[in-house]
Amino acid sequence: MFTLRFDLRAPSWAGAAADLYVAAIDMCAWAETRGAVLAVLSEHHGADDGHLPAPLMLASAIAARTGSLAILLAAVPIPLWDPVRLAEEISVLDLISRGRVSYAFGLGHRSQEYEHFGVEMATRGRVADGILDVLGSLVRGEPVEYRGRTVRVTPPCGSPGGPTMLIAGGSKAAARRAGRHGLGFVSQTDLPGLKEFYEEQCRAHGHEPGMIQFPVPGAPTTVFVADDVDEAWDVLGPYLLHDAVTAASYRPGDDSVASISRADSVAALRAEGGPYRIFTPAEAADHVRGGHLLPLHPLCGGVPPDVAWPYLERAAAAHE
Repeated sequence: MFTLRFDLRAPSWAGAAADLYVAAIDMCAWAETRGAVLAVLSEHHGADDGHLPAPLMLASAIAARTGSLAILLAAVPIPLWDPVRLAEEISVLDLISRGRVSYAFGLGHRSQEYEHFGVEMATRGRVADGILDVLGSLVRGEPVEYRGRTVRVTPPCGSPGGPTMLIAGGSKAAARRAGRHGLGFVSQTDLPGLKEFYEEQCRAHGHEPGMIQFPVPGAPTTVFVADDVDEAWDVLGPYLLHDAVTAASYRPGDDSVASISRADSVAALRAEGGPYRIFTPAEAADHVRGGHLLPLHPLCGGVPPDVAWPYLERAAAAHE
């Protein structure tokens, strides 16, 4: 089994944005019949390479073309959203997908994105908590008192109790937020004691701990499968390096996130054997047989669709 991830970065020297968006939808439709279990869509705003800014819209298109594929939006920087509008979009997407879309909410870590929306970054934690206080009730169609008015979202979502919602982060503050609101927790770091702290916070606020996910040290997060690994690094290396360098630039001085690489060349990215890997079919099969999902990122860094498709097809065949 494997997962798909789409950021839809489209640097000027890489694939055209329109081609990448169409390919992402086509790839999800194709892949769900060949072992894909999840598509992960991320969200950033105002990026020079056009990083996906509207994941709910793309998720809607993917949901309309698929029937069983789960979709995770991770991470949605919730302080940048109006909660009523977000609840309306979540509810409609829940109906379109018949409950296949889930959400990991974060605070966002780029000051440029807060400037993009004219939102104050210093108060983002308090704003996030205020939104999370009402979001669950809003998507369920319950009347909510919000900023001095009564609001009710219609139509409500179709999923009993609402879609799955989690908190994404790698700090005690994120774990505390997840526990306070009774939400699952996706950690970007393997900070010692964080799992136990999250569970304590859940119980302290009257909740049972929810779904949790922590990074596995040394595990890949972006995988391609190739018959000739040397040739694949020659072809794919510039795209993977763009993705790595750009993602790292979003977190200056922060090396706690497991998926971040500080490599500054294709050779260094390959040599570190870290989050970015190119497997042979045999290595991919061994990875799956070892009980791990294969984390594919088929359009990583703007890989043109005609280049990306053979690697995706090979990955799907390798795990069968």
